[in-house]
Amino acid sequence: MPAVPRTVTRFAPSPTGGLHLGGVYSALFARRVARAANGSYLVRIEDIDATRCRPEYAERMLADLEWLGLAGDVRPERRQSRHLGDYRAALRRLRDRSLVYPCFCSRADIRREIEAAGAAPHGPDGPVYPGICRAIPAAEAEVRLMSGEAAAWRLDMAAAVATAGPLTFNDKARGRVACAPARFGDVVLARKDTPTGYHLSVTLDDAAQGVTVVTRGEDLLASTDIHRLLQGLLNLPEPEYWHHPLLCGPDGKRFAKRDKSVSVPDMRAAGYGAEAIREMAECLAGGNGGIPTL
Repeated sequence: MPAVPRTVTRFAPSPTGGLHLGGVYSALFARRVARAANGSYLVRIEDIDATRCRPEYAERMLADLEWLGLAGDVRPERRQSRHLGDYRAALRRLRDRSLVYPCFCSRADIRREIEAAGAAPHGPDGPVYPGICRAIPAAEAEVRLMSGEAAAWRLDMAAAVATAGPLTFNDKARGRVACAPARFGDVVLARKDTPTGYHLSVTLDDAAQGVTVVTRGEDLLASTDIHRLLQGLLNLPEPEYWHHPLLCGPDGKRFAKRDKSVSVPDMRAAGYGAEAIREMAECLAGGNGGIPTL
């Protein structure tokens, strides 16, 4: 009888600002899932966005997690910016199989194409990319790349879906879920300014770290379709998922750094202790808010 894999979870924040209560809740959730199974809880810093992520934010975030008693079980933590070679290698594997193509479009180019067409199909992330660069001959694309023209790399969704076939994933809160990645269109796997993007890096990171249960907010539930597709294309293990409810403030608005939600550093400066902040996150989640108890 095969051995049951040890449960490994992770909390993977982006250092674009201070840690807020929604992040505290997500970290608590991940750690309790691991502890309930006598497993491991990891912290990963997702810092590939060089325009928004700051090293000082990452250091402060890690210090706050340590103070809150929510530091990861493995040190040092994985940082995406130190593994760009891993992402380049995976992208090369997809390029060799003609499953990705370079996209030279600017946002303005895409917007004009959609406006000229009168409309565009909408996916979970908004208007679906209209495929402007998909038909560029490979020789022409190579010349443009060799000349130094910047390009993102998009997944050829139709080819990828045909290659991978039907896919599902198991969500501990929802059961077995059928994937429908085609609704996203040709998603970006590597941006113009970095050799990866969210979908590619998070999928590779979870595999590299041996994550068996991906715990994260339910706002990322739809994105799991793309991650399962990449797992199938790159022959990566399939973890389970647990998409938890998003933590909202008294006004009903979810906590987010972009909305300048009150941060842990702000609360520390105001005199709140670590236990009080953890309890506040659980209280706003509605008691335990679905966080597994030990």
